[in-house]
Amino acid sequence: MFLNALKAEQIKLHKCPIWIAFFIIPCISAILGTVNYVGNIDVLGNEWYSLWTQHTLFFCYFCFPALIGMYCSYICRLEHMNNNWNSVLTAPVSFSSIYFSKFITIMKMLFLTQVFVGVLFYISGKIVGLTSPVPSGMFSWLFFGFCASCAIAAAQLALSLIIRSFAVPIGISLLGGIMGIAVRSKGLGLYYPYSLFPIGMCSNNPEGNLEFSVISFMISCILFVIIFSGISILKIKKR
Repeated sequence: MFLNALKAEQIKLHKCPIWIAFFIIPCISAILGTVNYVGNIDVLGNEWYSLWTQHTLFFCYFCFPALIGMYCSYICRLEHMNNNWNSVLTAPVSFSSIYFSKFITIMKMLFLTQVFVGVLFYISGKIVGLTSPVPSGMFSWLFFGFCASCAIAAAQLALSLIIRSFAVPIGISLLGGIMGIAVRSKGLGLYYPYSLFPIGMCSNNPEGNLEFSVISFMISCILFVIIFSGISILKIKKR
């Protein structure tokens, strides 16, 4: 029954308007980052690494948190309409299957988004005339960013299951991303899911390693996923 629930969530993505945001928001972030890089090229002389800092400046704190909020709100939107939760919860599907079918679908969207971001970064570099090879570390930045985005998605999915509004969870996610700047500056990024994404993406120091050890970073991501997944499943049971 889990596979049927997963297929049902996949159907929601067919020709849905969320794909518009999927393409537009990363493009806006890439354009802003590239324009900022070109405008300060005299100061930002480290080619690909400098371009990456400008791309992630907008994407990590503003664009991607809002995009994750959209993914999670949309995946719960149909159930919140016309009391459709009654139909879902009376189906012969376990509560955990209902939740994880949604979460895995969102993970798929997050993975595709990270791939798209990598492609946009490469294209932007070629447009501004960078001729050196793309840093091999880009793949680790995108991977750790994906892991961190799963932690944010777990938090946002819990909010979207609780809050019936489509826009409110998106606003909370955007605010969470902005607050992540302050939390990260205090050295507390591991304890706040919205700060994990810029840490994983190495937005401030792409030439160096993660701010924390890989083990600590991954444990933090996994714990947030477990905690918020548990909250979400309990909420579905109570509903």
